Amino acid sequence: MGRYDLALIGFGGVNRALAELISQRGHRLAEDLGFTLRVVAITDLRAGSLVDTDGIDLAPLLAANPGELNFAGLPGGSADPRNAWVIREVPADIVVEATFTDPAHGEPALSHVRWALESGKHVCTTNKGPVALAGRALKQLAAEHGVSFEFEGSVLSGTPVLRTAQRLFGGLEITDVQGILNGTSNYILGRLEEGVDLPAAITEAQDLGYAEADPTADIEGHDVQLKVMILANEVLGADLRREDVLCEGISAITPHEVRDAASKELRWKLVGSATRHQDGSVEARVAPLALPAHHPLAGIYGPVNAVSFRTDLLGTVTVSGPGAGRIETAYALLSDIIAIHQRHAVDAAAPTRPVLLETHHV
Repeated sequence: MGRYDLALIGFGGVNRALAELISQRGHRLAEDLGFTLRVVAITDLRAGSLVDTDGIDLAPLLAANPGELNFAGLPGGSADPRNAWVIREVPADIVVEATFTDPAHGEPALSHVRWALESGKHVCTTNKGPVALAGRALKQLAAEHGVSFEFEGSVLSGTPVLRTAQRLFGGLEITDVQGILNGTSNYILGRLEEGVDLPAAITEAQDLGYAEADPTADIEGHDVQLKVMILANEVLGADLRREDVLCEGISAITPHEVRDAASKELRWKLVGSATRHQDGSVEARVAPLALPAHHPLAGIYGPVNAVSFRTDLLGTVTVSGPGAGRIETAYALLSDIIAIHQRHAVDAAAPTRPVLLETHHV
């Protein structure tokens, strides 16, 4: 049975949840998947770095309060995160990148991904920034080094929209993608419909853990903008930059407008969309829309996400599921690891084709 050694870059909610899955379900996962997982390095901005090439004992780390975790006092530990050194030098098969990243320039995740690929290591990440801003270049870099770059969790957390489109829609032409890609804004719009004003709805979303302390990226559509770029580039074959995607958030919508629309059987939703025209160009935008009741996205409520694909043979196909949550996003990372295994195990097992020599008679 094979094994993959992991380096976890960032040990917040998502990578910690992945560590929990490995610690608690490792044997079951091995039986189901045909390989084992071992964590050999962890870095974290607050906790520092921890390296053990024989495998880190995860149980005591998971038992500790996240805010009190300190790697400095442990064998192989340091107060310094040492991200670059761990990514480049520690012998790991897969680098799992889940750090906090600035969506404007994709750092520090963009550098983390690049360092890992240049070092010949597979990468899976939940970060939108590197994929949206430099996805094509990073995939090319991965191909040059014979490794995989996986990022299913960058759009809908654990709900597999990218692989659904790429692997299950073979033979279909996808011309349009529309999605509710931010559960926070969707929850807030639902509360506006119920008569709650915007500041109170934002506070509720923060108390429930849906919104960050600074909710700007959710409210103004910046989070959705990056996700639309990923969908357009990965599913429609575009090469969009951030300035190519018009972006309008929900901050100007009033409870009265939302309730008035509801009385007309319309539902306000923050929709990210991308359309491929007949000339091959792709147009994308983020904007609040009042959708009719029959629209596949109109009935999506609360912190749930959904993506509708318009196809030539099946019509519109909608995939819906959780768009946030630490366990759900950790599952996306696990699905990335499975994809890496399936691709490279198949490549390794593939028979070598004989070389045919062309003979010329003179």
